[in-house]
Amino acid sequence: MLNSHLGPETGVCLVTLSHWVQLPRFIGRGPGKSPLRDKEAAVTLGATEGPSVASMAGLDPTLSTSHPFYDVARHGILQVAGDDRQGRRIFTFSCCRLPPLHQLNHQRLLEYLKYTLDQHVENDYTIVYFHYGLSSQNKPSLGWLQNTYKEFDRKYKKNLKALYVVHPTSLIKALWNIFKPLISHKFGKKVTYCSNLRELREHLQCDQLLIPPEVVRYDEKLQNLHKGQPPPPTKTPPPRPPLPTQQFGVSLQYLRDKNQGELIPPVLRWTVTYLREKGLRTEGLFRRSASAQTVRQVQRLYDQGKPVNFDDYGDMHLPAVILKTFLRELPQPLLTFQAYEQILGITSVESSLRVTHCRLILRSLPEHNYAVLRYLMGFLHEVSLESISNKMNSSNLACVFGLNLIWPSQGVASLSALVPLNLFTELLIEYYDKVFSCQEAPGEHTRDTVEVQQAGPVTKEFMKTGTPRASPYLSRLRIS
Repeated sequence: MLNSHLGPETGVCLVTLSHWVQLPRFIGRGPGKSPLRDKEAAVTLGATEGPSVASMAGLDPTLSTSHPFYDVARHGILQVAGDDRQGRRIFTFSCCRLPPLHQLNHQRLLEYLKYTLDQHVENDYTIVYFHYGLSSQNKPSLGWLQNTYKEFDRKYKKNLKALYVVHPTSLIKALWNIFKPLISHKFGKKVTYCSNLRELREHLQCDQLLIPPEVVRYDEKLQNLHKGQPPPPTKTPPPRPPLPTQQFGVSLQYLRDKNQGELIPPVLRWTVTYLREKGLRTEGLFRRSASAQTVRQVQRLYDQGKPVNFDDYGDMHLPAVILKTFLRELPQPLLTFQAYEQILGITSVESSLRVTHCRLILRSLPEHNYAVLRYLMGFLHEVSLESISNKMNSSNLACVFGLNLIWPSQGVASLSALVPLNLFTELLIEYYDKVFSCQEAPGEHTRDTVEVQQAGPVTKEFMKTGTPRASPYLSRLRIS
């Protein structure tokens, strides 16, 4: 029997992680149905196999042994996987990465989950749950599951916008139907079941997800079982040349060539100008998402060269999401792939030298990238000066923009890489006037400096402010 003191949404946890709960006796069977059919099919596909030690090796080469939860993080159970199409941070939970019970302290696992999510739950986020690989050898107890549910209070649930359950078993789906009346309608709408990775691709860009090889192989086995059926029609149109007015998904050079040599891309200038005039004091600016349908509509208008009046939409978060989407869809990150490894080393630099180190890294950027970055960071600094009203100080802004400014050329950034990436971004915002000062070697970015000043000078209030104080986040992240 389920404990009566558990909340109605406990069913979601029990349904999603049904192999931990062991509730087959609650499910009626129709004529001719064997209770072992699902289990036998799972054995055929290898679904009940435990994770191998070899498969866990080398998951995150940037993970330091000094990580406070290295004993858990090294397994790669929970990973950050970029952002979804609405700019929400994605987390993947892979059951196949759970080691055998005797090799993992599950209290530490719970603490690690909270430690990781605490860095992001103030923003909207998405979870992808890969069910494959959960077995009697590695599933935690029901008591642990119940305790975990109690620990994850409303703070963690309210900004969870989507939960994708990949490769659910028939048991999960049956339990879902049983518990559905007990689950709030609002929370129930967040759950989406994906029988295979193809269905997941309809919702998310899977190339940025950290999908374990075991899950990919299992998905291929599922496809082989269904051979002989005609493949579903593809929904992806063939690639075609960009429009002359295209704003999203094209390079900075393309935008410059199509806009009379303007360094600052039009969509970036338009969104910054609007937010500077009307949105600086909006609470949660850049942290909240907007309607996905409206975002796509505005993107189409911009790409077609049509005007957009954000006043018509009545949502101050819409231009903020459009700005983030523009950065995220650049073919190459604004800070460039080449700077990625240098930025990861920021935590090993002495605290007093980090601003200087940032300037050295930025000097290696192409002139165009430097100009756009300076324009953007000047605006974000202005946003941080209004943090009393908008609750977005340089630390919060860095958490939002870190992975929108830089990502690796292969795969996605690991959880351990978030610390230096966010720290570097925060330094750019917090110490904007020092990092982007004009005291550089003759000829370095001189042209950019002039054009950026003409394109979007910072406000008088910002010019009077001077050097801001370092935020608490900076002091916390100063790792030698």
